[in-house]
Amino acid sequence: MKRMLKAVMAAAFLTATGGSAYAADWTPPGPIKMIIAFAAGGGADTQARLIAEELEARHGWKVIPEQVTGKGGLNAVKALKDAPADGTTIGMIVSETLGYNMASAKAGKPTDVTPITTTAGTQMAVVALTSKGYKSFADVIEAAKGGEEIRFGVMTGLLGDIAYLAGKRNGVDFNIISVRGGKAVMNGLNAGDMDIGFGAGIQAKAVAAGDMVELASARGEPLINSPDAPLLKDFGVEFVNETTFLFAGPPDVDPAARDAIAKAIGEIVTSDGGKANAFITKGFGGPVVISGEDLEASLQQSFDASGALISAVNE
Repeated sequence: MKRMLKAVMAAAFLTATGGSAYAADWTPPGPIKMIIAFAAGGGADTQARLIAEELEARHGWKVIPEQVTGKGGLNAVKALKDAPADGTTIGMIVSETLGYNMASAKAGKPTDVTPITTTAGTQMAVVALTSKGYKSFADVIEAAKGGEEIRFGVMTGLLGDIAYLAGKRNGVDFNIISVRGGKAVMNGLNAGDMDIGFGAGIQAKAVAAGDMVELASARGEPLINSPDAPLLKDFGVEFVNETTFLFAGPPDVDPAARDAIAKAIGEIVTSDGGKANAFITKGFGGPVVISGEDLEASLQQSFDASGALISAVNE
């Protein structure tokens, strides 16, 4: 049975109310601390700060960003668990934090936080410099079977397991190189230290310029910029990576606060002409907004599928 690390990817803003009238129903009792589980200056950090700016501009909510990095977002989750549940603390993490990272570290379960809403997805692909001569992932497999060492750059444990499984399923051994962040993978490819690597969307500009090629989609569907590229599942990898960025709060966040924040953020990321929307569209392929029970179910499925992936790698 096909296993999905994400259940549903929706590019539409899902809300039962229109406009911003809901803002009158709830206001934060104080400044909102926005925990950001990513290093300052990166794409995820920029996305979070742009959303914070628009929350202030649109609703007058004071938002104070704060970096809490480390352990694949689990340090941010720990900080959230100890925060008040009145809507004055939220955190931006990725679904991978509540899925693979929790499962592999045996560090809790998705219900340890209150999921609020997703904001964007990723265009996760296996990429290489065009100068390497690979046209698709099939060429990489053929080169490896011919005795060529393939250095495969990954930036998370989940992607490391998917890379290992891709080799295992096709009878080859990749030299998997773990680095911190997608930019480090791009640097490794450009420096010649890696032959192929995962890109979550950062590769888009280089692909458009013809400097890089997307060899396969690690998603359950074709890539936006390379729709003809094969899927990794075509090579026997039944697990996909459809990581989304999301905001979460402490356990048992006040439902009124959760709903108001979810709708406010959803409105921001889907509003044409806004800075956050423009940034997400350019860097992440467009907004992805999932909230409520759909998001809870998706995160639980990701957690369960991650356990199955770990078992498959260790068989």
